[in-house]
Amino acid sequence: MEVPPVPLSRHQSRQRRFPRTRASVGAARAFVQQALTDWGCVERLDDVKLCASELATNALLHGAPPGRQYCVTLTLDGHLLRLAVRDTGDRPAPAAPPTEDACSGRGLYLARELSDDLGVTEHAVGKTVWVTFKTDVRALLSPDG
Repeated sequence: MEVPPVPLSRHQSRQRRFPRTRASVGAARAFVQQALTDWGCVERLDDVKLCASELATNALLHGAPPGRQYCVTLTLDGHLLRLAVRDTGDRPAPAAPPTEDACSGRGLYLARELSDDLGVTEHAVGKTVWVTFKTDVRALLSPDG
């Protein structure tokens, strides 16, 4: 007798801390890819990976003081995927989009354009920058995929 596949839970979560090193941005991107692949949630994989890269880079350059880490959390809850990057720095996230001739400062702008929502949650120490993506939960829960 064949056992039917177990449907993916509607709620999944993974979290990992990364050191304040340049190599950690690639490691954060790989962490996101592995989690989403394991969950079968790959329809917006490229957008989520790019956002993970941009948010991790911001945490590395502007948020995590030397000797500290930043934390990447992925949560899939029903049809909503949330990517959050928390740091312990005291610098706020930039609010304004970059000027046309700026050589940097486009990370949050890109994340805002690629995601369905972006926000910043301030903490007593540090902040969490998060983005959300709407997913097709029917595809995640179907036996085929």
